[in-house]
Amino acid sequence: MTWTPELALGLALALPLAGGVGVVAFGRYPNVREAMTLIAAVLLAINVAYLVEIAPSNPTIELFEFAPGLSLKFKLEPLGALFAMVASGLWILNSLYSIGYMRGNKEKDQTRFYLCFTLSIAAAMGVALSGNLITLFFFYEALTFSTYPLVAHKGDAKARKGATIYMSILLSTSIGLLLPAVLITYFVAGTTDFTPGGILGAAGPVLSSVILCLFAFGIGKAALMPVHPWLPNAMVAPTPVSALLHAVAVVKAGVFSMLKVTTYVFGPLTMAATPAADALAWLAGFSIVAASIIAMTQDNLKARLAYSTVSQLSYVTLGAMLASPAAMLGAALQIVMHAFAKITLFMGAGAIYTGTKKTNISDMAGLGKFMPVTFAAFGIASLSLIGLPPFGGTWPKFFLMQGSDQAGHPWLMAALIGSSLLNIGYLLPIVINAFFKKPKDDAPMRPGMPPLLAVLPPLLTAIATFVLFLLIDPLVSYLAPVFSMEIAS
Repeated sequence: MTWTPELALGLALALPLAGGVGVVAFGRYPNVREAMTLIAAVLLAINVAYLVEIAPSNPTIELFEFAPGLSLKFKLEPLGALFAMVASGLWILNSLYSIGYMRGNKEKDQTRFYLCFTLSIAAAMGVALSGNLITLFFFYEALTFSTYPLVAHKGDAKARKGATIYMSILLSTSIGLLLPAVLITYFVAGTTDFTPGGILGAAGPVLSSVILCLFAFGIGKAALMPVHPWLPNAMVAPTPVSALLHAVAVVKAGVFSMLKVTTYVFGPLTMAATPAADALAWLAGFSIVAASIIAMTQDNLKARLAYSTVSQLSYVTLGAMLASPAAMLGAALQIVMHAFAKITLFMGAGAIYTGTKKTNISDMAGLGKFMPVTFAAFGIASLSLIGLPPFGGTWPKFFLMQGSDQAGHPWLMAALIGSSLLNIGYLLPIVINAFFKKPKDDAPMRPGMPPLLAVLPPLLTAIATFVLFLLIDPLVSYLAPVFSMEIAS
């Protein structure tokens, strides 16, 4: 069999599904079951690496057509290929981490857990490689349904309540707002295909504003205020699920969809002529600051990180709404850089819980003495989120600030600067107190604590934030054609 672009597109969905079949088939044999997950993850990453290389050639598969201009279609382009690479690469590390966490905490229903993980990755691949809005919507909804059992995994009243809020907000926004946006786009443009330059040039400023607002709030996974409450409520899930939600699949699928819609459905010229884009940019700026302030008030570590994610996701929405080349590049880079930093923080939180059963920040003083690698990784990822060199999170803020000036909104730089200062306030004290404060007298300590597989993955992703800082030139060169940027030699 020849490895062709079309075959690689099909394998991007088939490999995670095949991994799911293996998980179910060997559910009674944990070592083999988890090997099935890891094999599928590695093979998917290899396949996606090939897709990243050939993305500029835009291979396409159209499976079937529902009606003229409406089909289930996959089309590869650099932005989707990059999202697929991030999701598939982090799936490997999150799978290793899940083994350490799920066994270390003796979690129940592990076969169902790993099965739902494979289904959610397949859905994320569908979102990444979608060739039109209909395909995007189908896999967007599949991602919601496949992650619901993961959010409700613990099965207690708190988990059921959190999962219900998760599902109700995401379904109500997608069916009530996103689906109408897709249908209106079809009736206006006669197609839902993702097209360079956009397909809504014929829509006037009023109609384009209505459609843009429907997309902005209908893509609930982007967690733009006020449709964000599903995200902190989903923190009832086990920590590997939180890492999946925040870094690998769900929220990244949301902000990726936002950026893809503004790039290929509206296009920069239509975005510049759409009055609602300015208002939504300011709302994103508000979300960046407001969510950071709320994060500072949270003592529960996962809750603090959840509100941090709401803030960090709005960076992508801000760049999409500004629609200047530098701003959109900054938004795309934020998808990558935030993924590696935030998965590190959540895996660190899970390692702390596995070793000490502590969930509140106020109880973590002095733990750095017993878990130096975990808190060192946490500290590195925090510096990346803050935007300090030499870590990857520096670059999105740099380009977003440049893009704010390009778009004629220099005052939005204040939101980015304010967010960095607030990031310092709610992230660094966790690490400082862990290393330099004495533990509480009643704090139980178990030296050695979490298993290696709960510690090694966050260390690797923390190191990756430094490597990504150094890789900025090839990343910019790869993404620049999508946003029609000139690259200085």
